[in-house]
Amino acid sequence: MHQAIVIFEVEGGSDKGPDGHRRDTMPIVDAVRAAGWHAEVIYYHPDRAAEIFDTVVGGFDAYISRVNPGHIPGGEKGYFTLLTQLADAGVIGMSTPADMMAYGAKDALVKLNRTPLVPADTAAYYDVADFHQTFPTSLSYGERVLKQNRGSTGEGIWRVRLADRDLAASVTPGTALPLDTELKCTEAVDNRSRHTTLGEFMDFCDQYIIGDNGMLVDMRFMPRIVEGEIRILLVGAEPVFIVHKKPAEGEDSFSATLFSGAKYTYNRPEEWPELLAMFEQARPVIAAKLGQNQNVPLIWTADFMLDTAADGSDTYVLGEINNSCVGFTSELSMGIQEKIAAEAIRRVETANLAVPA
Repeated sequence: MHQAIVIFEVEGGSDKGPDGHRRDTMPIVDAVRAAGWHAEVIYYHPDRAAEIFDTVVGGFDAYISRVNPGHIPGGEKGYFTLLTQLADAGVIGMSTPADMMAYGAKDALVKLNRTPLVPADTAAYYDVADFHQTFPTSLSYGERVLKQNRGSTGEGIWRVRLADRDLAASVTPGTALPLDTELKCTEAVDNRSRHTTLGEFMDFCDQYIIGDNGMLVDMRFMPRIVEGEIRILLVGAEPVFIVHKKPAEGEDSFSATLFSGAKYTYNRPEEWPELLAMFEQARPVIAAKLGQNQNVPLIWTADFMLDTAADGSDTYVLGEINNSCVGFTSELSMGIQEKIAAEAIRRVETANLAVPA
């Protein structure tokens, strides 16, 4: 065993600091080194894939991927191929392409729609024709949220409703709406609304379905999102931080991103006992439904929204899971980087113990 972990990054992108790294990368490197292991950063580029493979296989036990999918030169395919080749060569992946797709893709919600975590009418469109045939009927049941697969900071996340409130109140659920129905659509990236027709908007959304890993998730709008989205940040199976993200004031505001003006409050997990108790029961279900085993990613998040149960009590609805490249700059003062280093080393040591001598 080399007792060495490589952290993958890519050059450039809005997530980099003055030193060219993500602001949460070097704290991980320093924490791994403080634990007595070697750690360094390697920038991925498709032109260097063969060289990177040889370097990592020859000198490292594992990798931690800190790459925003939208910043990968040449796209995800080449990067995922390299990660898969490394895993085949015995390098432990955190996270693997399979984990990123299972936990990071928006259709994770569809895989959980037969659990109490997600509304049963949550669906995904992988085909443009299916989207155009099904969504006009889906919208007849009330306001919907469409989520593109690989969006970040709210890009391609749309709240969709009928512009005419009187019409919305009179629509018979289950009836396909005409393509000239006027819509009001609000994008989460900035809470700005646009007025368009159903047909025009669906044509616009085709871009999210076309291409590798393209899809749109169709989920009912949760009105209590205005009270805030609650994000659980986890290292492995351990919740280490909770962020309460409250959208900016305003009728159209529903986005919980900082860019849109949402206000963030950072809490320790024990400050949300009911949510924590619910998630402790839900986590094994999530792992069983999404993963190939009971393992969970090294760094991941689960975002919840408040809803009201039939008896009037509060309940939580899962809105999203993130895994590909979760940022945690604001939590560095809480020592999350030490937890990440300790868990990463534990996983390597556990994996090596499982290998026959």
